Amino acid sequence: MSTHKYIDRICLAAALLSLLVALLFVNGEALGLQPASRVQGYETRLFDTARVHTIDIVMDGWDDFIETCENEEYAACAAVIDGEAYKNVGIRAKGNTSLSTVSAMDSSRYSFKLEFDHYDSGKTYYGLDKLCLNNIIQDNTYMKDYLTYRMMGEFGVSAPLCSFVFITVNGEEWGLYLAVEGVEESFLQRNYGSQYGMLYKPDSMSFGGGRGNGRDFDMEDLSQLEQFAPPGRSGVFSQQGEEPPAMDEMPGGAMQGRQRPDMPVQEGGKGEGAPGGGMGSDDVKLKYSDDDPDSYSNIFSSAKTDVTEADQARLIQALKTLGEGTDIERAVDVDHVLRYFVVHNFVVNGDSYTGSMVHNYYLYEADGQLSMIPWD
Repeated sequence: MSTHKYIDRICLAAALLSLLVALLFVNGEALGLQPASRVQGYETRLFDTARVHTIDIVMDGWDDFIETCENEEYAACAAVIDGEAYKNVGIRAKGNTSLSTVSAMDSSRYSFKLEFDHYDSGKTYYGLDKLCLNNIIQDNTYMKDYLTYRMMGEFGVSAPLCSFVFITVNGEEWGLYLAVEGVEESFLQRNYGSQYGMLYKPDSMSFGGGRGNGRDFDMEDLSQLEQFAPPGRSGVFSQQGEEPPAMDEMPGGAMQGRQRPDMPVQEGGKGEGAPGGGMGSDDVKLKYSDDDPDSYSNIFSSAKTDVTEADQARLIQALKTLGEGTDIERAVDVDHVLRYFVVHNFVVNGDSYTGSMVHNYYLYEADGQLSMIPWD
């Protein structure tokens, strides 16, 4: 009898508690709650840095695939990772200067991208959807990318995981590569949880690292960058044994806040050779111009997430606030960006936001705040 007496009160209390929990989930961020990052599973497997991992690519028609690598077209293969087989995985060559360099060297040791979900949207490697395999062909130490990614991560930057892998193709040795977590959905969920923000890969140079972005690249184009080389240097890449340029010799954009007084100004399109940045348009330098989304096509056309008009307006407003130099913390995740630039400047990364070619960085926006994600 006593149970029936209080049943209505118990049901009412349960209903109120459920409503309260639902409100917390819906309005958690407004109440100061932050979404938790998600543990996927691949972090402690392929990206366990205590050992060199193995990947065997099993594929019919490998020689034909290599002949057409510069087209950056996907083909089907099986990937055996540390003894575990994953069938029907998409593979293509990747890279910008490295893609052309391999071809110019008459080599076949391209960098590759594996897409576990390319043919089957539900397929992953313990939660990982994209994996990059970098040949590190321009680094005799094999350590620069690895150490920089690790420093970024240890310093509190949302950085891709990486580890060394030895690759074989149909059982034959292919060489030592650096495996790098793709900056896409799995990366976003791992770092920001399921309610992640917007991700962009700004690029106006037509070789920014996305599918097909290297297709129109020509090594002769690097001659255009001679004018941006620090005095006494030639080309984009310093020769072995040279000291790296000082930071006041490096171009910068809105986020970096540096500019070289000797930077030449070209006549022509908006932002080309403009002071305070390398080659590229103002939008990839994160400079505000106006409120028209079309003025930021090199950002929005390279979005890695689905972008709405509201998302565009939020990012443009952040760039405007950044350009005004007021209330910076509203537009920029200051702590994250400062940590990014500490490592970025320490290693003198001249192939990114502050380089002669303003590319090879990811831009992340959440709730109107911008931050940068290191790449390549």
